[in-house]
Amino acid sequence: MTVTAIKAEGLGKNYMLGLNAAYGSLREAVSEAGRRTVGRLVGRGEKPEVDMLWALKDVSFEINQGEAVGLIGHNGAGKSTMLKLLSRIAEPSTGYAEVTGRVGSLLEVGTGFHPELTGRENVFLNGAILGMRRAEIRKRFDEIVEFANMERFLDTPVKRYSSGMQVRLAFAVAAHLEPEILLVDEVLAVGDAAFQRKSLTKMAEVARAGSTVIFVSHNLATIQALCQRAILLERGSVVTDAPVEEAVTGYLRALERAASDDLETRTDRDGRAWQESKVKRLAVYDGDSDEADVVVGGRGAKIVVEVTEVLPMMECSLTILNSLGHPITTLDSELSSTADIRDSGSGPRIECRVDSLPLIPGRYRIDVLLRGRQEIQDGLQAAAYFDVEPGVIDGRPMPSIGADGDVVLPHTWQLPV
Repeated sequence: MTVTAIKAEGLGKNYMLGLNAAYGSLREAVSEAGRRTVGRLVGRGEKPEVDMLWALKDVSFEINQGEAVGLIGHNGAGKSTMLKLLSRIAEPSTGYAEVTGRVGSLLEVGTGFHPELTGRENVFLNGAILGMRRAEIRKRFDEIVEFANMERFLDTPVKRYSSGMQVRLAFAVAAHLEPEILLVDEVLAVGDAAFQRKSLTKMAEVARAGSTVIFVSHNLATIQALCQRAILLERGSVVTDAPVEEAVTGYLRALERAASDDLETRTDRDGRAWQESKVKRLAVYDGDSDEADVVVGGRGAKIVVEVTEVLPMMECSLTILNSLGHPITTLDSELSSTADIRDSGSGPRIECRVDSLPLIPGRYRIDVLLRGRQEIQDGLQAAAYFDVEPGVIDGRPMPSIGADGDVVLPHTWQLPV
């Protein structure tokens, strides 16, 4: 018999933007109240226009018990908002969500932890919030500590933990205290690679044991490995709710469409609320040629990022991903080299040169992150796509399109005659 674990009907969440928003300062609130009072006294009591942002709008779906479902979409599509509504951290503006079962969630670093309490105390606090008896928590306690590898710091206040330590302990608690529904946001990316692998294995075990798992990630290979179904969100609405392969294909098409748009006008970006500089254009060139977006494997390549304004000591990070959205490598200017150059005459243009691009022939995308004044100024997924054609690396021909893997390493063989 199929049992529904989560049912959403007409679910929506909106936020007020500007000085009238609920999280404005006291000074702003008093000033606005005074302005309205004066307006009424002089006969101008009309209601001010309110700028509302719908993070989610009219979302409906059902998830059965034991399903592993991925939530995918651009930045700002509404994925994290959805998990906050399902975990009751936020209340919906419209519609409702029925969640049947004990929910374990890992949404943001430190969520559900009291910073003044120790790791040990927070494990018991989280268990109590989930409705577990002390004896039940104690039964799982050693397993949680071993999984998080946190025994040495267990009696240290959580406020002294690094973000990675907080994630390790939070995930261990969420996954081991027998949740019937596990909600996990992309916060796992904070942990190291070994812990990420261990966490994904644990989520698969939780799903096989009959629990419901909802997982948010931009890593499509991980989504495909863990989930049988995926929901694609775009601007707060459900675009696709289908088997994972179909939903991922739709997402990849949407990313490629976005990459062809004017980058300045895109809204699916990270960065400060009031950006001083944005990414204007990104292009990949084959060596020193003027031919963009097609490079030959094994030859040099140049990636050019044009920005709207130059800020003091700007930094840029470029992540190259394969066709499934799996990161291959990150080129980060903050990890500096003596060969790096800062040129005041280069204008609003950042260049990254790769002496030899060892990528296997195929299609790749680039995500970009721009920093300035020690803050993230801008960030875009799929800022550009480029194709790699077969070439030669270290004198050896590259395999043709469709070969396994993503890179070709220089190598030699010793073979019998």
